[in-house]
Amino acid sequence: MVSGRQRVQDDATARGLGIEFIERPAANSLEEAAALLGVDPSGVVKTLVVKRHDGTFLFALVPGDRQISWGKLRAVVGVNKLRLPEAAIALEATGFHRGTITPLGSSTAWPVFADERIVGQRIAMGAGELGVSAFVDADALVFALKATVADITD
Repeated sequence: MVSGRQRVQDDATARGLGIEFIERPAANSLEEAAALLGVDPSGVVKTLVVKRHDGTFLFALVPGDRQISWGKLRAVVGVNKLRLPEAAIALEATGFHRGTITPLGSSTAWPVFADERIVGQRIAMGAGELGVSAFVDADALVFALKATVADITD
């Protein structure tokens, strides 16, 4: 079976996306992970799996120092209902456990919505494996994933 990290690498390579993996000790919080990586919490981007009312999913890329704005995201997606699924459902939808989720290498290529604040930055994100972060140029990531960029956070 291919590891989560390898799935991320293979997908990035197929998309022509440069990615750097950094191994780090386990972190108990996003702030702790940011400190271990030597970046500001805003530079750690959370990949949230969001469930639509019709049972499909999307990814929301959210800077670590911000929270998803449900009203803003619903408006951009054009739906009335969105929610975070249980961990087991997120795993089933992506093939990744919480804390390791990334759109790269997901078992299904769900649509990606990226908060506009990540544009122009080098960001750290989940790498498909615990204790590993993936650094990537956010603009190249947005392009490679054909992500919708919008104000989706508070």
